[in-house]
Formats: sequence, C-alpha cells, structure tokens
Amino acid sequence: MAYSQNPEGSDDENELSSLLSAEERTELTLLIANIAEVMRKKITAVFDVSAADENRPKPLPLSKGSDTNEVGEKEETDEAINARKLREKREEELSVPEILELKSSSLEFFEKWRESLLARVRTAVNSSKEVADGQKEKATITPHEITAVQDQTKVIKPNTNIEEADAALIAMCPPTSTSLVALPRDKRVLILNAMLLLILSLEHYLAHSRVLLQHIASSLHLPLHILAEDEVKVAQGLLEATKEMSGAEEAHKRGDENKTARRWKVGLAGVAGAAVIGVTGGLAAPLVAGAIGTIMGGLGLGATTAAGLLGALAESGVIVGSLFGAYGGKMTGKMMDAYAKEVDDFAFLPLKGSKNHETLPKDRRLRVTIGISGWLTQKEDIITPWRALGRQSEVFALRWELEALTKLGSSIESMVKSAAWGVAKKQIIARTIFASLMEALWPITLLKVSKIVDNPFSVAKSRADKAGEVLADALINKAQGERSVTLVGYSLGARLIYSCLVSLAERRAFGLIESVVLIGAPTSSNASVWRAIRSVVAGRLINVYSENDYILAFLYRTSSIQYGVAGLQEVQGVTGVENVNVSELISGHLRYQYSIGTILQKIGFEDIDVDQVAKEEETLALLEEEDKKEEAGKKKEYIDPDKEAVQMEKDVEKKTQQTMMQKAGKMLHLS
Repeated sequence: MAYSQNPEGSDDENELSSLLSAEERTELTLLIANIAEVMRKKITAVFDVSAADENRPKPLPLSKGSDTNEVGEKEETDEAINARKLREKREEELSVPEILELKSSSLEFFEKWRESLLARVRTAVNSSKEVADGQKEKATITPHEITAVQDQTKVIKPNTNIEEADAALIAMCPPTSTSLVALPRDKRVLILNAMLLLILSLEHYLAHSRVLLQHIASSLHLPLHILAEDEVKVAQGLLEATKEMSGAEEAHKRGDENKTARRWKVGLAGVAGAAVIGVTGGLAAPLVAGAIGTIMGGLGLGATTAAGLLGALAESGVIVGSLFGAYGGKMTGKMMDAYAKEVDDFAFLPLKGSKNHETLPKDRRLRVTIGISGWLTQKEDIITPWRALGRQSEVFALRWELEALTKLGSSIESMVKSAAWGVAKKQIIARTIFASLMEALWPITLLKVSKIVDNPFSVAKSRADKAGEVLADALINKAQGERSVTLVGYSLGARLIYSCLVSLAERRAFGLIESVVLIGAPTSSNASVWRAIRSVVAGRLINVYSENDYILAFLYRTSSIQYGVAGLQEVQGVTGVENVNVSELISGHLRYQYSIGTILQKIGFEDIDVDQVAKEEETLALLEEEDKKEEAGKKKEYIDPDKEAVQMEKDVEKKTQQTMMQKAGKMLHLS
C-alpha cells in the first residue's frame, strides 16, 4: 500500500492546503476516522450475537392492566424459550475456532487498510502523526450508524423511482455528523473529488475504499451519482494521460525494480505484444502534472494538486495498468490453461466491448460489475439479462459451462411446458412449497418426468461450485486489476457467486468484493455460511427470493433442504444481509432472467439503464401473454407421463445441439 511522499518544501507538500483551511482539514481527518470506525463496527457486528438479536422482530409488550390468562402466559414463555435456544445456537456457532479466526483475519486486514489510509490522509493534510492518531481516538459512532443495514425482509413496492439508489445509500451509509456539511455544495463536491484521488494514490481501489467514499458522499449530503461520475472522469483521465505519454524512458528507468514488483504478478510481461489499456508507447509512462491537470480539469482541481493527490499513480503507467487490470478481464494464456482444466469455457465478456470481446479504452472504469446467468435457452442469454446494468461501472458477463447450462435451460423449459407440470403445479400450490419440500410429497406424474431435469441440474450445480472457485482464483490473481468488484447472479449463477465467496472467505481474501446480489439462489440459507461470505463483502449483500418459485423447490428437493433454501426464504441471524421478497413480481424461476433490471432498480442498485428496464418489462409482458394463449389452447386430454418424458428428452437433446452448433459456428467465424 505504498504511495509517493513529496519532499519537504515542495509546493504540493500539503496537497489539500489550497482547498481547505486548517480547521476544515482537521474536520475532514476526523470525519474519515469516524467513518472508518463505523465500518469496523459493522464488521464486528457480523460476528456479534446481540447485533443479530437486535434485528429480529420483537413482540409487542402487554399493556398495563391487561388481563393475562394462563394460555397467554404459556405462549409468552414458549417464545422466550425459543429465543433463548436460538441465541444459544448462535453463540455456539460464533465460538467455533474457524469463525473466531475468520473474524480476527477480517479485522486484521481492515486495520492495515485503515492505517494505510490515515497515513495517506495525514500526509495530504500535513498534520502530525500525533494529531491524526488523536482524531482516530476521538472517532465516535452512534447506534443508528451501526444498525443501519438491517437483515429484515424488504418487500418490493410498485412505485419505486430512480431516486431509490440515493435512498439505499442513506440506508447503508447513514450520514456521519460533520461541520463540513455546512460548506457550499461546490466545495463539498471538491472534497469528494480530492478524496477519490487521494485514495487512488494508495495504488488500488479496494472495496473498503469505495464504501468509505460512499460514506463520505452521504455525510456531505451529496447524491451517489456525483461519486460515480467522478469515477468515470478519473478513469478516462488516467488512461488518456497514460496513452499520450512516451514510455521508453520510464520503462528503461524502472526495468530492474519491476522485475520483482508485486504489480507484475498477473503476468504483465508474460504475453508478447499485448495491447494493455490502449497504451501505445509501452506500459510505463510518466504522467506529468500538465497532462493530469488538462484531462482532469472537469473535477475542479488544479494540475499540481491533482498530481500531488494521486502520488505515485501520477508518475507511472505501470501502476495505472496494474490498477485497471492489464488485460481488462482478458486473462493470460497461463491463467486460461489452468482454468480450462477445471471449468469449460470460462471467460469475461465485456458488455460494452468490441466484437472480439475486448474492452475498449473509452469503456474502462474504476469499478467492475460481473453478471452471471444461471441457465441458457439460447447463447444470447449469457449477455442479454445484464443489458440493464449502466455504464458507470465496467460490466462483464461471465461465460461458463455453456453446454451444461444450455441443457439445463432446455430441460426446465420443456418441463414447465409439459402436461405433467400443469397438473402437478395445482397440487403443489394447494400444499405450499415448503410442505412439499419437507414432506417429500411430490405428485407422481411430476416425478415420472423428473429425470429430464434432475441430472442436468445436478451436473450444472456441481459445475457452478467449481466455477465459483475458479472465479475466486481469477479475482485473487487480479484478472480485474486492483479494482473493487460487484457480483450479480440468478439461479445457478447465484450459486456460482456463493461458491466464489465461500472460497474467498476460506482464503481470507478481503477487500475484493464491494457488493453482491444473489437472485433465486439454489443454495443453503444456513447462517454460519452466510456469516462467512458476509465477511468478504464490504458493501451490500442482498438475498432476493420468491415464495412462488415452485421450479427451484422441485429442483432443490434432493439437496440438503434441512439447511434451508436462500432462493425461497430469508437468510436469518446474520447482521448485514438484506432479504428482498419478490414473490409478487416473480411468478416462476424462468422469469428471473427477464426481470433482472426491474429487481435491481427497485432494490436501489446504483447505475441502472432505465430504458433497458422498460424493454425488459415489455418482453416479460409479451411472454406472459404468449403463455396464457398457449395454456388456453392446450387440449384437456390425458397424456401418458412416461411417453411425454421420452419425447421431452429428445426435444432437450435437439435444442442443446442446436445451441452448441451455433457457438461452434461463431468460434469458427472468429478464428
């Protein structure tokens, strides 16, 4: 976490002196220390029994003078007993050595990040170590700041508007008290801009750093889009400045020292002729203050101040290349060879890239969002569900196990359209999902065609677990650079993310993941596992579920249902997990891929393309209408389930082969 320190007496020794008075710089230091303390408390709350208990709905107390009979007293006593047993269970879970070690490692990483941050702030404001440490000691928090992110269920409302992202910001990052909020708006924006550059001078943009900036924006009463727009400007400014500089002299100067530098571990020098982030003159390029100032003029900061705040990042294209990921999600040949042994067809596909699936320089961003589909009925399903994600983040779709996902998608589609499913669904609705799951009482007609989906689901589920481990490895090895990553997935795509997070927690890989949205996840809702994955997510962790997802319930029936199903219910007992019930929005598992934008917009996910959401909703409405017509046109006659199963199997195989032939034809055309 190095940064350049300016020599004594230089004009930019105190990088913020031209922006803020001494009193304002002190107040900024205190604000950052306070926010860092809030963030630390949120980490400890994940491992705190009392914090989880505070978020549980509490029964209303009996009013004075009310009559209580023996039954009432008995009911109250039973509730108290259940609460005590639940608390004892959580205490036991939190006392196991693995959880205690995870908590310790999580806090150790956070403290290193905080110390590095405060040291950089101390240099920027030119305050002594004693003063900065004093601000850290003064850091105070109020109860509402710690319990801001509740794990209570959020039911989606139909009238949510585009300002929901700012409402979500306030909920996750409630304003920390500061006198800086009284400054003119332009000056508050300038402070946010300066803090972004200062944080980048640490030569990475970790998830914790991004969450810190969200807190600062909230505390300065600035909308979230101000920060997002600044991030885009800075990304483009750094890349343009790097591209314009000649790298020959800097490359020669730094040649020896970079042989063992940490920044080369992804293999920057391993692929000859690689076009790295559009740098034309070589990887290393000095970014002089003039170039930085010219390109970043939109931030309102002077050239010298901007270069001073950026530190070493303003001196070398090597570090800029490392920040963005040398290949922008396009992994090295060595990486691909290793991953190909584990997962078939694993690749990041940029949504805004070229036809050859390479991100264009103008589309590079400081943040990364990866969307992961959970089944396919056509090859376009890899990318199409993620069109609603906006342009303030660098968006990728993850391509993985195309054949397994295509077979699963075709199988589910065939089952849903079968006569057996039509009859069985009515019986399931009458019994409720959980009664069918727990008692294993599924209609006989449905079980006869179950082989059509059971094997494809089992195979794809196993591949999702393996692909999740591969994704974790790719992120740890900086395939996406030193940037924070947000993960969004539905169905088995959500399970892949779940597996990735479990792997990151096991490997103590903190600071990589900003936020996560799991939609209709065929995973356990067990609190101990969700507590572990919560520890590696710095921002929001959202579980989106539907109680109407009969397909997921049927597919998951042979799994460990005693641990719950996240895609069907809340995740309880873990502070910081948001549960979002979309039962009124989602009629079935196959509807998720047509509702991604709608769901994300309504949960306050930042940077959603509302035009794409509108197209998504139009497509869904047409599908619903077609389904109604098809249902009305079906003949009410008996169909033998065994014969139907044979025909379905043939249809699935035929459709899978067609999709794979399309893929093979495209690959041949590209080659």
